[in-house]
Amino acid sequence: MSNNKFYYSDKYNDSEYEYRHVVLPKDMASRVPKSRLMTENEWRGLGIQQSLGWEHYMIHKPEPHIILFRRPLPEDFKREMQMKKDKKREETSGADIMLAGRREKINV
Repeated sequence: MSNNKFYYSDKYNDSEYEYRHVVLPKDMASRVPKSRLMTENEWRGLGIQQSLGWEHYMIHKPEPHIILFRRPLPEDFKREMQMKKDKKREETSGADIMLAGRREKINV
């Protein structure tokens, strides 16, 4: 990677946050603070470009050129995820399964 080429990961999430990481060229690692998280102004000053709401939340000491970001999931997205989880639970509740050749009921 040349000096201003960054790799932006796909976004991934858990039930609370959306995450992504940005890989800087290794020669830029010296510009990343080693003992504290960066402010938005600092990481934007390095040339990282992304929408509002992202925070630098973790330092990966073995690879300081990889910057880890997160932002809270919107409440409506959290509700939608919970509804899908509840629906799946309802669909599998009391379902028949085969265990070692015999049919059994499960309660989830």
